[in-house]
Amino acid sequence: MELQKIIEQIRPADQAAYRACAARFDRTAKPIGSLGRLEELLKRIAAIDGDPGIDLDRRCVLVFCADNGVLAQGVAQSTSDVTAAIGRSLAAGTASVSVMARAAGAQVYPVDMGMAQIVPGLLDRRLGPGTADFSQMPAMDYKTAQKGILTGIELVCKKKEEGYRIIATGEAGIGNTTTSSAMASVFLRCPPEQVTGRGSGLTDEGLLRKLRAIRRGIEVNRPDPADPVDVLSKVGGFDLAGMTGAFIGGAFCRVPVVIDGFISAMAALCAVRLCPAVKDYILPSHMTAEPAGRLLMAELGLSPVIHGEMRLGEGTGAVALLPLLDLAAAVYHDAATFDDIQVEAYRPWEK
Repeated sequence: MELQKIIEQIRPADQAAYRACAARFDRTAKPIGSLGRLEELLKRIAAIDGDPGIDLDRRCVLVFCADNGVLAQGVAQSTSDVTAAIGRSLAAGTASVSVMARAAGAQVYPVDMGMAQIVPGLLDRRLGPGTADFSQMPAMDYKTAQKGILTGIELVCKKKEEGYRIIATGEAGIGNTTTSSAMASVFLRCPPEQVTGRGSGLTDEGLLRKLRAIRRGIEVNRPDPADPVDVLSKVGGFDLAGMTGAFIGGAFCRVPVVIDGFISAMAALCAVRLCPAVKDYILPSHMTAEPAGRLLMAELGLSPVIHGEMRLGEGTGAVALLPLLDLAAAVYHDAATFDDIQVEAYRPWEK
């Protein structure tokens, strides 16, 4: 199906289910709203499902892996060999997100969207052996960006068909804080300095190279902020294309999709720019330590629950949210109600 036709079928989440979940929480024997943002996330999940039942038993993580040609400009302290090494760890189940996901009861699905090296054991959705160097030319052509988005949609819908009730996003790819910063600079209409950090640990000189590459990429390619696919194709990455599709797929298939950190937040914003209704189907997890994190969350109008200054990527922050959702769901399903303890219910405070 064409991307535009998919977008046209997306509708806002079910607010009746949201209100039913809120009413059920309010009957629980505790002060109204006292679980704060955790309650809000469960209400959002109910609205996405169209059902206040809240079932999070099956969960998975899609980790989108890709390499970026802009690495040639010295924008990272590592090479594409590290992307391949992370891919091998993901395939072996020894990566950080793999270990955390096992503890959280989630299955990890690493996806090769376009790595420089082929790593056995990853889902093959390759768009090429990495993007072009966007400081010299567009990272990819427009049709390839669309194909990447459609790939992410297809993966999420497949996981929904397999019975997964919540999907976390992650990524692996050296240089992808550079692509994400370039996209953020265009979408937020702000200078690269405001949205660019040191990634995995750049020196001052390395940070200057990164900023030069981003400025050059925007000057050379002139991405159009009114056309999200144009921005993605010119200064983005294959992983960002796949994740953009994952967020759109969540809205299309009605399954909650969790933002991880800076890179997946950038993809989430790209998805929302393509289709504003997608926002209803996105859950925030943590506030990344990357400079653009707060700006992106403010632009999306989302409030993360976790403020741990995490910046590992791979989906680790998104996975960290899952146990917190389980705790809130346990209260929602199993805690005593005011009727159970024969106490008058709290009444909402009216201004």
